[in-house]
Order: sequence, then C-alpha cells, then structure tokens
Amino acid sequence: MKLLDDIRKEAKNKNKTIVLPEAHDERIIQGAAILLEENIAQIILIGDEDKLKKCAKELDVSIDKAIILDPATYEKQDEFVQAYYEKRKLKGMTVENAKAIMKDPTYFGAMLVEKGMADGCLSGADTSTGNVMKAAFHIIGTAEGVKTVSSDILMITPDEKKIWSFADCAVMPDPTAEQLADIAISTADTHKKVVGEEPRIAMLSFSTKGSAKHPKAQKVIDATNIVKEKRPDLQIDGELQADAAIVESVGAKKAPGSDVAGKANVIVFPDLGAANIGYKLVQRIAGCEAVGPIIQGLAKPMNDLSRGCSVEDIVNVTAILANLS
Repeated sequence: MKLLDDIRKEAKNKNKTIVLPEAHDERIIQGAAILLEENIAQIILIGDEDKLKKCAKELDVSIDKAIILDPATYEKQDEFVQAYYEKRKLKGMTVENAKAIMKDPTYFGAMLVEKGMADGCLSGADTSTGNVMKAAFHIIGTAEGVKTVSSDILMITPDEKKIWSFADCAVMPDPTAEQLADIAISTADTHKKVVGEEPRIAMLSFSTKGSAKHPKAQKVIDATNIVKEKRPDLQIDGELQADAAIVESVGAKKAPGSDVAGKANVIVFPDLGAANIGYKLVQRIAGCEAVGPIIQGLAKPMNDLSRGCSVEDIVNVTAILANLS
C-alpha cells in the first residue's frame, strides 16, 4: 500500500530506536528481522539473547543487528527499579514490588523510553491493552496539557482510495463530553501527521442533527461544541449518524450545508464499545486494512498492538511509531 510504503520510507530517514519487549513471540522476532533488514528502525529486543537468537535461527531470519537486553542481567536494572519505586511510592509501591514489576518486559521497555534509551516502545502482541496502557501511564505518563489518552486506528480501503481514522477503539470505555472532545482533537492531529490530509471530523451518534433526543446524543453534541471552542481551526460536525458522515448523498440529505457530512475522514465514536465493534466489522466485512491502534496523548511514544496482529502489523505500527517519535 502506498501510504504504508511512504510511512516506512519516512521512518528510514529518521533512524529511530524502538523497543519491542515481547521477543518471546515469534511474530516479534519476524517483524524485528524485517525492520532491521529494511533499516526502518533500530531495534531493541527484550529477553535472553541465546534463546532469541536460537528462535531466529529456527525461523530462518536474522536479528544480528538488534540490541538484546535481559532485565535479569541488565546493568542498570537497579536504577530502573528505583525510578519506578519513586514514581509509585505514594501509591503504595514497595521496592520489592518494583523489582518484580521491572522484570516484566513491557514495563522494562517503557522505562527504556522514559530514560531516553529508546525513542518508542511497542507492545501488545502477547499483552493485554490494559497492561500496556498501565505500564505507559505508570512510567511515561501523559503529555503536558493532555488530560485524555486515546487511540486512533487507520482504516484503509482495499483500493486505497479512502483512509479514515477511527477513534477511540482501544482506551477510553465511556468518555465524557470533555474526554470525547480531547479524543477528537488528538485524532485529527494524528491523522494530519500520519496521513497528510486535512482532517474532517464526524462525531458519531445514533442521531443526526436532533433526529433523536437522548443524553447519549447530547453528549456528542456537547463534545462537538467543546472542540469548536478549543480548536476553531478544525472542520468538525456532529452529531451525525455513520451514513451521514461518510456517504455524500446521505450527508447532503440529513445534514444539508455541512462541510463534513458525507466527507469525513476522522470518525469519532461515542464510546469504546461502538468504536471497537465498528472497526472490526469494517475490517472483516469490508476488507479494510486496520493499522494501529496508535496511542495518543502520552509524554513519550508507546504503542499497543492487537493480540491478533500479523508480522506486517508489527512492521507498520513500528514505522508509524518511529515517525511520531
């Protein structure tokens, strides 16, 4: 796909270092081999060096250019433990608990980013989104001025004529109007950075322009108004039903005069349930390529993978992470 090819080329020019903590997963080894062979990023793998190299040999791939770190023998592990303890001691963390937690590859990878030893961390192939985000929150934290961490998934049609950003498909279960507004703003900015298009944001609901009256529809209206106040530079409309957001003829009928209806490329769902179900249906039924999730709002780059990810997903999301670093 042209977009993904362009993203990989741009990542090559940036020469970032990305840590892949779940090197015990064969897909990570295979993805790392491609990333290194194509010079998309420098790679740090977490685990026992002998075991990882043996696995690579069995898979007939090379990870010789990778840096391999083992938390059990890493010379700065005590420093990492102390740093984690200091971050969490007011929450009841003990040094002994910190020692145990910092053996977890995802937490160890997050600390490498926090300490500036890697530009980004990508986990989730064998770790739940909840645990990936917990490591990110506890160690990296949110960006200055950001209250809501969220995610964006790129949905690319098979003919590559359409690319949408779907949000939030991975993080916030039931966002408030204020949080939904934050999600919309972050996703618009991500879409522009990654895809290169001017964002046109549709705030989705089961109602279009007052066709139904309900607190859930009102939340979407309120979120839309908050975005308009915070970021008057953004094109946004809501509340819109999905067909009014992406089908021009329907948009013209249901929301006449709207600059977004029928032409949206940033799709903001009202909650995690709708977003997660929506993107998986579009992926599986329409055959769209789903790239992500891309986590937004952290102080430093850390990203999640779907546990059903492919080797290509690992390569593509690593390239995106490198470009956002």
